[in-house]
Amino acid sequence: MAENVYECMFIFNANAYARNPTGAANSVEEMVKSVGGELLASRLWNEQKLAYPINGHRKGAYWLTYFRIDSSKMTKFNRSCQLNDTVLRHLAIKLDPRLVEPMVAVAKGEVPAEAEQAPAAEDKKPAETVAAAAE
Repeated sequence: MAENVYECMFIFNANAYARNPTGAANSVEEMVKSVGGELLASRLWNEQKLAYPINGHRKGAYWLTYFRIDSSKMTKFNRSCQLNDTVLRHLAIKLDPRLVEPMVAVAKGEVPAEAEQAPAAEDKKPAETVAAAAE
């Protein structure tokens, strides 16, 4: 089977995350590597109140992860997420190959090459806009 890049959003138990923030990061890395995957980027997205209680929890820590894994191993990965006590919910989606580099770069805090060139093009105004502003 082909290896694909997946984006996964985890919602961790906020109390468990507050007690051991590095434990959450390590558990994500362990889950990915246990099924033969490669972790590309992993970071805290947000900590906030949940829209509705999940297993009695009202707050959650949202954790964003990008990883490369064989598509046939996603069932094992999903099962390991379900068995993890600190993971309240998770959702993994396959990324389009064209979006992998920019999405991973943003998750790592880097600026993609396309984004560096875009502001220069936006600064230039068309001649019609400048003429209309002068009137």
